[in-house]
Amino acid sequence: MVRSDRGGEYEAPIGDFCASVGIVHERTAPYSPQSNGVAERKNRTLKDMMNAMLVSSGLPQNMWGEAVLSSNYLLNKVPRKKYDKTPYELWKGRRPGPSYQYLKVWGCLAKVLVPTPKKIKTGPKTVDCIFIGYAQNSSAYRFLVYDSNNPDVHENTIIESRNASFFEDVFPCKSNEGPSTSKRTFDVAMENTSEGSGEEPEPRRSKHARVEKSFGSDFLTYLVEFDSNILTCMVENEPDFLTCLVENEPRTYTEAVTSTEGPMWKEAIKSEVDSILKNHTWELVDLPPGCKPLGSKWIFKRKMKPDGSIDKYKARLVIKGYKQREGLDYFDTYSPVTRINSIRMILAIAALRNLEVHQMDVKTAFLNGDIDEEIYMEQPEGFRVPSQENKVCKIIKSLYGLKQAPKQWHEKFDHAMLINGFKINESDKCVYVKSTVDGYVILCLYVDDILIMGSNNQMINSTKSMLNSKFDMKDMGLADLILGIKIIRGPDGLTLSQSHYVDKILTKFNKDDYQEARTPLDKNTHLTKNRGECISQVEYARIIGSLMYLMSCTRPDIAFVVSKLSRYTSNPGDEHWKAIVRVLRYLRKTQNLGLHYGRYPAVLEGYSDTSWISDIKDSKSTSGYVFTLKGAAVLWKSSKQTLIARSTMESELTALDKCTEEAEWLRHFLEDIPSWEKPVPPICIHCDCQAEIGRAQSNLYNGKSRHVRRRHNTIKQLLTTGIITVDYVKSKDK
Repeated sequence: MVRSDRGGEYEAPIGDFCASVGIVHERTAPYSPQSNGVAERKNRTLKDMMNAMLVSSGLPQNMWGEAVLSSNYLLNKVPRKKYDKTPYELWKGRRPGPSYQYLKVWGCLAKVLVPTPKKIKTGPKTVDCIFIGYAQNSSAYRFLVYDSNNPDVHENTIIESRNASFFEDVFPCKSNEGPSTSKRTFDVAMENTSEGSGEEPEPRRSKHARVEKSFGSDFLTYLVEFDSNILTCMVENEPDFLTCLVENEPRTYTEAVTSTEGPMWKEAIKSEVDSILKNHTWELVDLPPGCKPLGSKWIFKRKMKPDGSIDKYKARLVIKGYKQREGLDYFDTYSPVTRINSIRMILAIAALRNLEVHQMDVKTAFLNGDIDEEIYMEQPEGFRVPSQENKVCKIIKSLYGLKQAPKQWHEKFDHAMLINGFKINESDKCVYVKSTVDGYVILCLYVDDILIMGSNNQMINSTKSMLNSKFDMKDMGLADLILGIKIIRGPDGLTLSQSHYVDKILTKFNKDDYQEARTPLDKNTHLTKNRGECISQVEYARIIGSLMYLMSCTRPDIAFVVSKLSRYTSNPGDEHWKAIVRVLRYLRKTQNLGLHYGRYPAVLEGYSDTSWISDIKDSKSTSGYVFTLKGAAVLWKSSKQTLIARSTMESELTALDKCTEEAEWLRHFLEDIPSWEKPVPPICIHCDCQAEIGRAQSNLYNGKSRHVRRRHNTIKQLLTTGIITVDYVKSKDK
């Protein structure tokens, strides 16, 4: 039998597990914590220990989670009077250790040894940290980086390491204490710390032996949201020279309205509530019997200008949709989003026809959808109606946070477009087309961002007027930035660039001072799976994620190397880090490269290629294809094949099969574009393997190639129906 309170977290999967193994799950009566006294008393003990740790160390309240985990760790290592054994021993069957020397004072100063791959040639070999607990799945300690001169170990991040010296009488976050080497102070008044004994306490150094380790499981870097209200000022050389830091966004309503920026946040909150009320999002009703209202939360964000100054303050009311129950509060949640390939094609067509592309933004887009289910929400904090505090909000229209909100918004937008004469592109459900005697207009929707391209300004303006009559819109004029992609219009066409994003990547990962490289990958580099210690896996994954977004938008030249490097994200080694740094060096040299789409006439054509057995370990090949419009890429991909090809012809045929899938999509997409030639001519795909072309055009089979028959049939059908043609080109000409 297991007893618990009535917390929702015990419903599933814990409840299902108990039922499956014959465990009786007994619940306490509602609002009666005394019925579960043992657990409640333990919570009280943990809370008292947490408060003591936070107060004695001077750390902020948002570190309460680390304090609770450390408290629980200590209690599990302390003997119980009833059994004269520790919980650890009762559970594990062995004692925790002969002594407790590994336990440290929570919140004290620690100097953590930087691992060899992260060490700098000159300067300190350690970083100043604050001890905040014990690692869950290793024998390491957890630290909050307090002061670091190492560019690869960032301040206000959490790291795990076993190699550290502890100063258990020094607490950096207390207003009257701090390490003598630190440049920070936590007290704006700059109190004189020399008062008192006049002597620094003798630090008690750890006897823990320092062992050189590679940067792996013993040293992990995580992002942590640290309370910058504490980090008030930094002293630079002179005590009276202070550089004040900007506060983090508020996390609660009370924190926002009581902060120094309270008037601005109040205005943002009022604007959000006005939009909700204007949209008739809810109505106040009495809560029906048996129903449970959902809660809500305020989210605050500063919108910044390119120069780093604050553009505006935004407040968003979000319902706690994670508590919704499937089949009762929501059903289907799928909502389509336009492909980045569609956006590039539309912009390329605009460049070919010398058409203007305008941009609009839907304000509070998700508030426009209609709700079919009965959903109730508690009145939001700060806006409870007097004398009706006990009433709840019955949701009539969609609200941010609801699981069905994206779907309802898209259905509402779909309906508005269809009744106004637009047709949906069959290849992309977020591209809409309208043709009249006066011209045509093409509209592309990405959540709440809209691109509008028309044959003349009259069509564009009439579309804008229609949208303004249906939704609360913001007209942004000629499009210059969409999804982080700059749209640069010139006399000879359009250029898509992400030079600003490349600069952001190099700055974010401290690689902007590296030597430039001419190619993204050294031809002599042969990457293999790392069998040794993992080196900075989290940082590696962050760089891969940034590079993948850049590659998918405007940089097909790094598609192959990013695809290759992403295969080692789970356990990167030294050779993988050298390769990824080379990509960053290449980006530094080619930062201003972009996609340039010229004027008409132009030809849409594709190129298919493969690298046979690119991975010698699993003997799999890598496919790649690209489609160009007057020389500029509009669609591309590089990926490892899922099968093992027995010959170059087989791997090339597999790559061609993937390429023809996109060619078919492109052709169907262009069939619904008014300005494109009809019927759409076949798309020519260039290959450098004559055996592949011969096999694709042949009707004959033999025993050696029967296993690729499905791919062969698909390609043959597309050739027969005139969707594609296949042409030979020499490798050097590709």
